[in-house]
Amino acid sequence: MASAAATRAHALIDSPVGPLTLVASATGLTGLYMEDQRHRPPQEAFGDRAPATTPVFATAAEQLTAYFAGAPAGFDLPLDLHGTPFQRRVWAGLLTIPYGETITYGHLAEEIGSPGASRAVGLANGKNPIGIIVPCHRVVGSAGSLTGYGGGLDRKRFLLALERRSRPTDASPPPGLLF
Repeated sequence: MASAAATRAHALIDSPVGPLTLVASATGLTGLYMEDQRHRPPQEAFGDRAPATTPVFATAAEQLTAYFAGAPAGFDLPLDLHGTPFQRRVWAGLLTIPYGETITYGHLAEEIGSPGASRAVGLANGKNPIGIIVPCHRVVGSAGSLTGYGGGLDRKRFLLALERRSRPTDASPPPGLLF
């Protein structure tokens, strides 16, 4: 049986938050990692290096470029998320957070049907393998404070500020949450 790394490939792209490592399987994107990211797998788990022109990487790079340019349209990529059933529920919940908005860990726990599991949601959020595209940066502490982010709080601030500047004028964050 082939190892996960043998069935994956990776490419590096530049971004305003530093180099990003994109990882993909035959069925979709499995990872987007920043330099010095917490919970970043070892390099050998990413598989062979592939050209950034490989279709899944080219599409991801194009959509990320639009995102960083302030286009709030979102991402439309095949994702191949691997984790526990609970982690996958949390990550699916992250995908429902609208562009330019934030929610708390507690609210996300309620949204996925696990009220009272805000700490477990926080742990699953921190292990999100596809940062930015699966928007874990949009989750904040109970009082709206910016709490941990696998890519670092400076990057979280940058992403939230980018989305705030680019948010359509009729959208506003939920009351009581800092952005």
